[in-house]
Amino acid sequence: MSRHRYLPHTDADVAAMLERCGADTVDRLFEDIPEALRMKKPYELPGELSEPEVRRFFRTLDMRDEVLTCFAGGGFYDRYAPSVIASLMARSEFLTAYTPYQPEISQGTLQYIFEYQSMMCALTGLDVSNASLYDGATATAEAMMMCVAAARKRNRVLISATIAPYVLDVARTYARYHKVQLDVIPEKDGVTDRAAMQQMLSAGDVAGVILPSPNYWGILEDLTGFADDIHAARALMVINGHALALGVVKSPAEWGADIAVGDAQSLGMPLNFGGPYLGYMCVTKALMRKMPGRIVGATIDRKGQRVFVLTLQAREQHIRREKATSNICSNQGIMTLYAAMYCSVMGAEGIRRVNELSYGGAHYLARLLTEIPGVELVYPDKPFLNEFLVKFPSPEAADAAYYDAVDYGYLPGIRVGDDKLLIAVTEMRGTEEMDELAQIFAEAVNPGSTKGKEDSNE
Repeated sequence: MSRHRYLPHTDADVAAMLERCGADTVDRLFEDIPEALRMKKPYELPGELSEPEVRRFFRTLDMRDEVLTCFAGGGFYDRYAPSVIASLMARSEFLTAYTPYQPEISQGTLQYIFEYQSMMCALTGLDVSNASLYDGATATAEAMMMCVAAARKRNRVLISATIAPYVLDVARTYARYHKVQLDVIPEKDGVTDRAAMQQMLSAGDVAGVILPSPNYWGILEDLTGFADDIHAARALMVINGHALALGVVKSPAEWGADIAVGDAQSLGMPLNFGGPYLGYMCVTKALMRKMPGRIVGATIDRKGQRVFVLTLQAREQHIRREKATSNICSNQGIMTLYAAMYCSVMGAEGIRRVNELSYGGAHYLARLLTEIPGVELVYPDKPFLNEFLVKFPSPEAADAAYYDAVDYGYLPGIRVGDDKLLIAVTEMRGTEEMDELAQIFAEAVNPGSTKGKEDSNE
């Protein structure tokens, strides 16, 4: 008999599985996990509770979380979401929808995926969008694999050092297990070193090049001429960026990219302490048969009605798993619905306005902070949208500024090295919050200044 109602394995089942794995005990099975990381105490779960007691229990847990005013970004941002989205998302036909394999009963799901794809194509300027990938990092890694698959005899891909570190880590993991040679293009003054890229391309063995815009430091890189260099070397150009920025910056298609990838969390999706997120991927028509994930198409049925169907699924792993070049077999369907609703409600003008507010706020805060003696922009001559990197006069000053801000209820950014902070501003931040953050920093860097944090509470 099973010892747990919802875990049906009997002792005999467990013993058989352990034998197959070559382990005589469960502890032996997990011996590769360092001892210091193993949980030694029982789970902190209460006994049986009534429904009101369960509600009180979870309210107590919720109260433990301290929600700070967020100035952190790095690719994930505290964005406004129109309230209508949550209301529509809660409808049962959306909330319970899973996989649209039967089009005759899945027209609603298929349509919102189709609409999402159409909107992403409009934002990127490219021909085809899939639906979808887990997050921006896996989308970028999948783009790397697409480059190798399209090149056939080349397995070397270049990636800029200015891309987000977590994206680079995921790409390296994919590369390691798929025997892809992933080389990093060095950065120069906060942007991709084009001369270094040209030198690396001259070897003639590169399948693709991955470039960010905006990059991890928030800089809008000028990619003029990059596509010419890359295509002349018979490689593919991939641009990584967060989706909301596509509403105002030069599109991947305008830069000459073959593939556009990134995270769509910026389309109003709540941070939720880490997800779920949504990886988008758009490509030129020539590459659509190399794409992972699903593609929904529109057609006409026997009655002449417009209908939606899944199409181009030859690469789905459940069909030809041993020949697939991708391990992606599912998608963030509910999140594509969220993105489609956000774009529909906001419209092109709303997306532009959100970017304008973020841009204005970021430049306002950057000006306030650089008025503090000893605080400076790391890349003062580079254009940025809503995120920038500041340097403090010492690691001690950076520590004081960061932790004082936390004490006053602010998450002031992402620590970079010992003395730098990556700061993001969105439409959610008001001038009062930015003024107070600047006052906290001023007092931390120059104790006793007239802009002290004590004054900010008066």
